[in-house]
Amino acid sequence: MSADRIKLKRLRRLERLRGIARQTALGEAARAESALAQVASLEARTTALIKAYRLRSDARDGGELQQTQRFVAGLTRIAEATAADLVRAREAADARAAEAAEAERRRAAVDDRIEAAQQRMARKAAENAHPSAPSGPLGTPLE
Repeated sequence: MSADRIKLKRLRRLERLRGIARQTALGEAARAESALAQVASLEARTTALIKAYRLRSDARDGGELQQTQRFVAGLTRIAEATAADLVRAREAADARAAEAAEAERRRAAVDDRIEAAQQRMARKAAENAHPSAPSGPLGTPLE
């Protein structure tokens, strides 16, 4: 087996590995985006609950009003924690998306190298099949 064929075989193996790495990175990016969406939904629901309880005016006495205020204070702490989680989830999703893009660039680079190697092999094969320079002297023996 020629050196070019061995190199092409290695490049194809590398391309398969980079393809697997790309698929893994895409899966992780999708999971991170899903987690981000869940945290964003939780934050929106918590904020809506806080607004709804703050607007309530059906307390019959001071005790109920105080209980509602404590509940709203607890929800506010949860909302603050959720907002921090949302920031972390967004950073994680962005990082995973960047990793997926890098994995795709690496896979594409190997693909380009494979194409270049195949073209180089095709040129060599064409040169060997149809030599560009004549093998003997030009002209006739009389010249």
